[in-house]
Amino acid sequence: MTDPNGAERFEQSEQSEWAGRSGQVERPGDDGGGSVPVATVTAIDPVLRDSLTASLLLDVPGAVELRYAVDVDSGVLRRLVVDLAGVREDEEVELEHPCVSCAMREDAVPTLDRLSRDPRIGAILLVPPISADPQAVAGTLVHQEDRWRLAGSVAVLSGVRARHDLLGADTLAERGLQWAVDDRRSVGEALAAQIEYSGLIVVDGGGALAGAGDGAEVEGAAGLELVEHLRAPDQWLATSVHDLEAAAVLGLDLDHVGGLRRRDPRRIESYGGPTEHGTWTVDMHSDRPFHPRRFLENVEDLGAGRLRGRGRFWVPDRPRSICQWDGAGGQVSIGAVLETGADLPSTRMVVTGVEAADAVRVRDAFARSLLTPEEWAQGLAPWLGTEDLLAPWLGRRDAGRRHAA
Repeated sequence: MTDPNGAERFEQSEQSEWAGRSGQVERPGDDGGGSVPVATVTAIDPVLRDSLTASLLLDVPGAVELRYAVDVDSGVLRRLVVDLAGVREDEEVELEHPCVSCAMREDAVPTLDRLSRDPRIGAILLVPPISADPQAVAGTLVHQEDRWRLAGSVAVLSGVRARHDLLGADTLAERGLQWAVDDRRSVGEALAAQIEYSGLIVVDGGGALAGAGDGAEVEGAAGLELVEHLRAPDQWLATSVHDLEAAAVLGLDLDHVGGLRRRDPRRIESYGGPTEHGTWTVDMHSDRPFHPRRFLENVEDLGAGRLRGRGRFWVPDRPRSICQWDGAGGQVSIGAVLETGADLPSTRMVVTGVEAADAVRVRDAFARSLLTPEEWAQGLAPWLGTEDLLAPWLGRRDAGRRHAA
């Protein structure tokens, strides 16, 4: 990959990053082990998702789409199997619990097993319900592979709408995109999870980073710039659902470990990117913990507005807990998610936005939230037995749980 901070990283992605990787997708009976490739396609835009899968069905002989949709009110899951000729199967499946993992475990695994035994099928596009988290999908399936194997994980989004979708305040429920009745996620949180886990990101209509024209072209370029700040160097990028090579989706094995690492708060990184359209990223880190009271006072300044923020922090009355910060579009989730070893944790937050004033506000709020050097010099003894101000969000000190803030 080229410099993660330069436009060249994008400009070469479509033209050369797949050089040497294109070619025929393995079919059952090939020397590659005879397993049917299964690629996962996630999105928050059903039109773009369907355009991508339709294009791949045209390009890959013997490909089928295994699609799931859910009726939010009833919890009934609808399973469709589609090929170029039309709908092969259309069934309703009642689930005991309306969650993505349940759907994959209870229905997708046996269906994939059955489809992979059909000699006419050479590839499967697995399309979970709109707004689904691909990590939950893959995490359920990764140990179930047999005659099928998990191939690429693709996140598709609109370049023109990327800034609004990732940084706006809309919730999935407000747009009718939620997976279950109690799904309170923002659109940005769901889309960011898809982008961060997937090995391939398709920013449809992103165009070029520089030299864009007016209107939609500028919005598309600005959206692409934002995604460049959020994607890691090991993630591939394309800018059209129609020009995507089949090998980019079906020709590789899923890097599940890589997807988990990108979402691990202990391994949060700042990728940077071009800034022509005003996108910025700030990377703030310290060995010192947040002061619990001042952290609560500064939560709004840290997370409000058109921001995407991720990171980890700790507080002195929980010296063995790594706490996660995950925010998008003004909605923030925090929780005590991991226990440390012998070493004390550190505090690091990476925040991306598009309004210059927000960068100053976030930096200042981060600095105000930390223990001062004088407070830090006193050590952790003064915090023994103090009031647990963050218990409503982090859970009791002896039971780490994740809660929405």
